[in-house]
Amino acid sequence: MTRRAARPDEEASTTDPRAERPGSDPEPRTSGGLRAHNRVRLLRAVHDTGARRTRSQLTRTLALSRGTVSVLVAGLAEDALLDETPTQEHTRGRPTGIPGPHPYGPLALAVDLREDSWDLAVCELGGSATIVRSRTHDGTPEGALLPLAAAVRERLGPRTVGVGVSVAGPVRAGGVIDIPHLDWWDVDVAAHMRLGDVPLHIANDARLAGLAEARRGRLHGVRLGVHLHVAFDLGGALVVDGRPLSGASGTTGEYGHMPLGGGRARCRCGARGCWGMAVGGNALLRHLGLAAGGGRGWDVAEGILREAAEAAGRPAAEAAGKPADAGTDARTGSGADSRTGSGTPPALDPAAALAAVRASAHAFGSGIGALVNGLDPDAVTLSGLGVELHSLAGDTLHAACQDSLMAFRRSRPVRVLPSSLGRRGPLTGAMEAVFDGFLTTEGLGIWQRPPESATASDSSARPGRPATPASY
Repeated sequence: MTRRAARPDEEASTTDPRAERPGSDPEPRTSGGLRAHNRVRLLRAVHDTGARRTRSQLTRTLALSRGTVSVLVAGLAEDALLDETPTQEHTRGRPTGIPGPHPYGPLALAVDLREDSWDLAVCELGGSATIVRSRTHDGTPEGALLPLAAAVRERLGPRTVGVGVSVAGPVRAGGVIDIPHLDWWDVDVAAHMRLGDVPLHIANDARLAGLAEARRGRLHGVRLGVHLHVAFDLGGALVVDGRPLSGASGTTGEYGHMPLGGGRARCRCGARGCWGMAVGGNALLRHLGLAAGGGRGWDVAEGILREAAEAAGRPAAEAAGKPADAGTDARTGSGADSRTGSGTPPALDPAAALAAVRASAHAFGSGIGALVNGLDPDAVTLSGLGVELHSLAGDTLHAACQDSLMAFRRSRPVRVLPSSLGRRGPLTGAMEAVFDGFLTTEGLGIWQRPPESATASDSSARPGRPATPASY
């Protein structure tokens, strides 16, 4: 029996495909499976590198022949999964292009749902994201989720491959969430969203920020990392080989509810002495005797950071709550900050504000040292308000961390680094969760090129390249 010669796009790579992305498809066993697998590998490489590498560079990275990659690119372009733009790079031989998102290609909708507001972004292959809606809410499940669901459904179309939602609280199996500070218990997000068959990926904000940091930030390539995300309080993720661990019920990483802050007060979660009561926006408010909790006071917490920066003689790290183009409504062009309250913040004393920041940074550093003793990570990264605490009181934070380390660790202390993604971590992680689900042989098998009539009217039409894209 004569065996059919393999097609170029059925070429096997010389690298272990399973080593390229945790949780990737199993190694294919048929020629058709190998072709489908190579399509996924190429799209995955384009996405992970921010759609910035040339076809020649991708060919070398994937250890495939030029002919194989050419066939793959042509097929993916025909299916509206890739588009190739000319490169300005001058090379010998044939000119090469840069594969990137197709004008009518797949889109992910990403949501950052916080205690007081939410942002909705449209994201392309490669990581470019445009925030298209932002809104404050009243802190109730209905007041937060029903307007959000309406905004998401308005953006659904033939190109939508999934919706990722980052939430500021524990997420249990099935997408049931609890946000203790808002008295949300057993809230079924999927039931409120009513998205039908559209894949919905719901996860804790700190966990998604850790995923984003592993893909596009300072935990990229780190074998074992701890990521800590600070907002009103704090949470985290233990990232192993590029993926946050989920735990038995999907709620691992609630470091903010461990007794690492030295206090004994009862937290709204039900536990005593939670670390998060000493670190974050609520902690800043409490330190100055201001009202805290219930998802309110973010504008005042930002004011504390600004006054602390003035007292310290340095700028705050980044405007709180603002991703690259946050608060911009693509339809109206408005630039309203979705995290700014309507009230006037009280007059703040810069010296007192700096003292509050240093107290929070000291508690933060002490807890980080305890986590390092127990988990032995290669690096610890900080996002959200953690970036400001590191910027404004880094000496205090590092000294407290060092003081909490076991003696044998102090000669080579772990790296504690502010996130390179700033405040964009949860939103970026929500996007990554969607594309992780789509960039599989099964996900690509379901994709159909949108008909021309749909692409013209699709409310999820390509957002275009934002002035400051979140493609890192």
